[in-house]
Amino acid sequence: MELRGEKGGHRISRNGDMWRKRGPWEVLDVFSPWNPLFSPSLPFANQNPVPYLRQSVVCRESLQPYGLEPIFNCLIDSYLADHVGISENFLGVALAAHLKANLHHLYADDRMLNAGIGNNTQLQQNQLIRSDKIYWLDPIHHDPHEDAFFVLMDQFVLFLNQSCYTGITGYEFHYALYEKGSFYKRHLDQFKSNKSRAFSVIMYLNVDWKALDGGELCIYHPDHTQTIAPEDGKCVFFKSDELEHEVLVTQVPRLSITGWLKV
Repeated sequence: MELRGEKGGHRISRNGDMWRKRGPWEVLDVFSPWNPLFSPSLPFANQNPVPYLRQSVVCRESLQPYGLEPIFNCLIDSYLADHVGISENFLGVALAAHLKANLHHLYADDRMLNAGIGNNTQLQQNQLIRSDKIYWLDPIHHDPHEDAFFVLMDQFVLFLNQSCYTGITGYEFHYALYEKGSFYKRHLDQFKSNKSRAFSVIMYLNVDWKALDGGELCIYHPDHTQTIAPEDGKCVFFKSDELEHEVLVTQVPRLSITGWLKV
């Protein structure tokens, strides 16, 4: 798949390697027909249609006043180094706290549902494989904190498409709660029957997480295993079709926002 001018491509490469991030001199104009975010008729995520180019996000320079570009670069650069991007404060303290409060309210109101495996007609529930509860974020909720999250993701997708030719055209995210004793066995995020998930993105909402709390994300690289603590505000980013991973058994409630950037 060619990098330059390939609408819908999601490979990243740098310095002649398989993965490379474009230099700033190659950034596409936001209103270019080659920019996958420009078209108002792009396909949205199946379960949560969300707008991808809001009026508040119109150019790469708009990231500068909010200090987001260094955070986005940290996530991308760490991904380039080891196929797993990590940013310690992607959400910010305030937004993470608001989303955590939302999740607690949803759980208290018994609105979170048992998560399934598979998609569409193949969707099924199997508590021996996956035992978390979820609730999809959606603009129709008109929740100010979810809206702030969508703006953040709009900006990240815009930055990713402009700097890396990723060709992301949609995304979907849900709240996730793992009760004590919950887990998610080793799996790959991309469905066999649907290849639209390009990147997996997980953002954690767990203040004062300790090693004994368990619930780590375990990622299986070809030559090593990586364990990531689900600490508050941390974001993890990786290819949905490359790395199998699992959530280890948690000893305390474990909260996150989990989703996928789609092509």
